[in-house]
Amino acid sequence: MISNQDIFSIQNEEDFNTLALKVFRYQFENNKVYRSFCDLINRHHSDVTKLEDVPFLPISFFKSHEVLSTRNSFEKTFTSSGTTGQSTSKHFVTDLDLYRKSFNTAFQEFYGNVKDYVILGLLPSYLEREGSSLIYMVDALIKASHHPESGFYLNNLKELKQTLIALESSGQKTLLIGVSFALLDLIEKYSFTLNNTIVMETGGMKGRRKEMIREELHDKLSKGFGVQHIHSEYGMTELLSQAYSNGNGIFKCPNWMKILTRDPEDALSIQKNGKTGGINIIDLANINSCSFIATQDLGVSYTDNSFEIIGRFDNSDIRGCNLMVL
Repeated sequence: MISNQDIFSIQNEEDFNTLALKVFRYQFENNKVYRSFCDLINRHHSDVTKLEDVPFLPISFFKSHEVLSTRNSFEKTFTSSGTTGQSTSKHFVTDLDLYRKSFNTAFQEFYGNVKDYVILGLLPSYLEREGSSLIYMVDALIKASHHPESGFYLNNLKELKQTLIALESSGQKTLLIGVSFALLDLIEKYSFTLNNTIVMETGGMKGRRKEMIREELHDKLSKGFGVQHIHSEYGMTELLSQAYSNGNGIFKCPNWMKILTRDPEDALSIQKNGKTGGINIIDLANINSCSFIATQDLGVSYTDNSFEIIGRFDNSDIRGCNLMVL
């Protein structure tokens, strides 16, 4: 049996590869949806001897099926955003402790002790609906920070401005995490010069504004907030892990997460680093659902386990997963 400790004790690529293949065999045997997909493409577990052989489940299956590798009852259902009449993804989470361990460990790895920060969430489109995994994560980080100033903001931008200025004047380290359109709304009303604040965008205009390429978005945000770099978070409903970028759109994964790219013309073929292709994600924290997911994002993976998102397939849904159109 694969334990949570196995997932979060990965130290190197060999550890990752060994556990990933073990997770594949487990999910092949215990996940009916994933097994049916493997059967459909005629891929048996005996055919899989390396990561590049592993089948990646199309992310759309989370819209039409219960993707589970366990018979345990689920504690929480996370849902994606969607316009009226549009089907949404559902991630049935049977172990919330596993999700909390994943985002807390990753935050510690990339940013240090959460108690050092005031956490400010500017996520109106997520707050206005039920079932957001991002809201669950940010709410937990807000509570873990133990700062009275930490909290969510909806439409009270003036109050947020005053809070940011007060925290800046006191020298308090702050993380402002926001959906792109709301961050733009804020800097169109007010201007800042922030030296102690990390500004992190989670992507997505949610139909409120015209989508823009990352360079344009980050240029506007960096000028409006008076910061040198804009950080980014890459996550989605179907995952229990997140990757982070501290600038220039280059993301790093935690040790239990990896990005591969597939040939845009051959969905079952993994290609070498440095080439643009469809983003395939291995998230070993998804042990109870599916750890091998073929997304509708386009990007490039690099040899140091970093990656870049450069767009999406034309026919994919517009979703809030830090997706920028070309």
